[in-house]
Amino acid sequence: MRPTKVARAAGTGASVPVEACQVCGSEELDTVLSLGYMPPVNQMVPIGQVPRQQPWFPTDLLHCRQCDLVQLGLAVDPVIIFPPEYPYTSGTTKLLRDNFADLQRESAGMLGLGGEDLIVDIGSNDGTLLSNFKNGGHKILGIEPTDVGDIANSRGIPTIKRYFGLDAAREVKAKYGPASVVTAANCFAHIEDVHAIVDGIVEMLAPKGVFISESHYLIPLLDTLQYDTVYHEHLRYYSLASLKHLLEMHDLEVFHARPIPSHGGSIRVYAARKGAHTVQDSVRRMLASEPRGAAMSKRLADFRRDVILSKLRLMSMLRELKEKGARIAGISAPSRASTMVNYVGLDEGLIDYVCEIPGSLKIGKCMPGTAIPVVDEARLFEDQPDAALIFSWHIADELAPKLKAKGFRGKLITPLPVPRFL
Repeated sequence: MRPTKVARAAGTGASVPVEACQVCGSEELDTVLSLGYMPPVNQMVPIGQVPRQQPWFPTDLLHCRQCDLVQLGLAVDPVIIFPPEYPYTSGTTKLLRDNFADLQRESAGMLGLGGEDLIVDIGSNDGTLLSNFKNGGHKILGIEPTDVGDIANSRGIPTIKRYFGLDAAREVKAKYGPASVVTAANCFAHIEDVHAIVDGIVEMLAPKGVFISESHYLIPLLDTLQYDTVYHEHLRYYSLASLKHLLEMHDLEVFHARPIPSHGGSIRVYAARKGAHTVQDSVRRMLASEPRGAAMSKRLADFRRDVILSKLRLMSMLRELKEKGARIAGISAPSRASTMVNYVGLDEGLIDYVCEIPGSLKIGKCMPGTAIPVVDEARLFEDQPDAALIFSWHIADELAPKLKAKGFRGKLITPLPVPRFL
């Protein structure tokens, strides 16, 4: 049974409560964690703008007892959370660039891709993923609804600017032919009517075509307390079991899966029509390692307790620094930083500013829901605050040596999974 789709008028600002599982339609949903009300993580106002009303939405995490999908409890109008001026670009993060290069090498070798194979990327952003397939000699096409698609087109990555759905899939197939590979990296958990999305993917695929998805992986999210990845863009948090259940509803078979390091722990999954490819042992191993049913419910209860304690520990550490008169900056402003800032209760009284690398579209704006300014990282080395909180803590091992090599002399703090000085 598919969940009933709730109609909404796009752009009205309407939000739709999730009252049935987004995958299996079950109404047996338990609340895992509530982070309170949050602003859209990529809606940022310019520094110095007179304060104005902004939207805030409840942020609750739910667990389906039937298929074990963990999901957000509210679907916000995508026009609000993915505005045309959406400031995220995937090419600014080395870990993502390396990951996308790996995806191309792995899939081209595994699937024997050639020059005539068409690769279509859904939610293609600035074209970073597709650039690897272009360099590999394959035909490419991106589908991206925001203005970031203009960056891709300017780089020679052909990109259609529109939201993806069955109609878009039919148009792509009619104009470009069937796709050998359809990719959806860090967006397959974002789109509201996931069954319509999978219908569109199946429509575009060649008979032996392969769908490759990359999404936050629920298991490391729980293991490393990544509550900061819970925000309104992320409607679903897949285990392999829940993702497999979804794809099987559309007669797609998972034949390979493996964990990848991007975004603090993700999962790359290959699926195709049943029997088109041999199912690899990687699928069985990952499924066997995941908690299910009552074990999953207990794991989620432990997660809730540990998240609350983590918040208190971070605030205690920052309080001790502030009592000594310390000035504290933030390092990087990924979407996940907005959740942490607003859940923990950080503001410009605690965090003087947040640094971003030159070229970031977030420089000159404020962290969502606060007046904390986002500035060029050059200020960090000129100003030399006493401490800096690394919001991109999942790549702290990459960032810390670079910051020290550039001359930062203060203390570096990583907030998760346990707040500590590096």
